[in-house]
Amino acid sequence: MKYERLEASPSRVERVLIIDDHPLYGDALAATMAKLYDDCQIVTATSLGEGLGHIGPDFAPDLVMLDLKLPDVTGVSGFVRLREKLQETPIVVISALASVEVVQAVMSAGAAGFLTKEASVDQLKSALSEICAGRRHVPTEFRDMPASSGPTAMDLHAASEKIAGLTPQQTRIMKLICTGKPNKQIAYELSLAEATVKAHITALLRRLGVQNRTQAAVLMESASLDGKLADQASDARSFLSS
Repeated sequence: MKYERLEASPSRVERVLIIDDHPLYGDALAATMAKLYDDCQIVTATSLGEGLGHIGPDFAPDLVMLDLKLPDVTGVSGFVRLREKLQETPIVVISALASVEVVQAVMSAGAAGFLTKEASVDQLKSALSEICAGRRHVPTEFRDMPASSGPTAMDLHAASEKIAGLTPQQTRIMKLICTGKPNKQIAYELSLAEATVKAHITALLRRLGVQNRTQAAVLMESASLDGKLADQASDARSFLSS
């Protein structure tokens, strides 16, 4: 397959940082970027910490390609931390999980663009052309979304921090809530008294700052970047609202 090389305008892309916890995808993206840009230094990392460790006097990236789901971050917190570190550098978010909430959150927080992992090479080229010309790129299916309908990156970051602060038992109960299971079934599966489950739920709702199970499921859906858990939370919303 032939690649048409891209020229970065107004600035030349000479150094690219790719952060993705799947080495195969990260290496494939690095190989594609090398074919799109001549003499481009490309550094890959499989965690946010590793990626941040590469940034310094010897390597200041002109462009960052960031996967949201990384082993050492929760939700969109990785993007928030990277944005704080590289305030002037374009960051392109690439995620296997694309939702209106996530796209709005990262774009409102200053992402240069958003791409799904299903994007083709042509779509990648088009996005990079826009970004290098000083514009921002959002996939067509998300371009008509209302600007104020979704949470901000800081909203999702705060929600992620709240979820990360749950105790192990509360986390187990929350996951069962997200599958739509009632208290009695949760008590049976965890070998707990139903009164104990109710006490845990009261405590976790208070910790999450929500009023009921439905709101907790919505929060999990918005903040979690785990596809399976997000799907469970979405199903739970329908179940709990019925």
